[in-house]
Amino acid sequence: MKINGNAIRPGMIIEHQNRLWVARRTMHTQPGKGGAYLQVELKDIRTGTKLNERFRASEAVERVRLDEKEYQYLYADGDMLTLMDQETYEQINVPRELAGDAAVFLQDGMTVTVSSYEEEPLSVELPESVILEVTETEPTVKGQTAAASYKPALLENGVRIMVPPHIETGTRVVVMTADQTYLERAKD
Repeated sequence: MKINGNAIRPGMIIEHQNRLWVARRTMHTQPGKGGAYLQVELKDIRTGTKLNERFRASEAVERVRLDEKEYQYLYADGDMLTLMDQETYEQINVPRELAGDAAVFLQDGMTVTVSSYEEEPLSVELPESVILEVTETEPTVKGQTAAASYKPALLENGVRIMVPPHIETGTRVVVMTADQTYLERAKD
């Protein structure tokens, strides 16, 4: 779908220079001399390369829509993840790097969203949060203030996070997958 150069917004995916880019930031600029333009910070979806580009309203840009489909995570084999289509039970293998840093939170049977373009998987998105058990943490010290004092904890998947002082070993906690932070004690 063609759009005007000044219609680009953050989060949009466009095709430019025969590559796929996601718009990170946009800034409308009107110089004293010449026509107005949109300064756009782009990031290559496949390689992560950044590019700053100027688009005028008269330029036509190809906007791309990614196909999103839910898959069930089965297992990891080296640098590859095996996922199963929940409708056809067909299995696909995708590189682990498509899940990014959140890959450490993958759990058997977890539902993930795969974004693809022309049948090529581009990213694997995990749920916003996961529930994990704390396997090791320091004991609570009497008299510690509850305000803004956190202590390190080791989760069952080997990831270290900071938790409030009332969390003890064996407690199940909710962790945000995007930034690996403690959200709350699990309600189960």
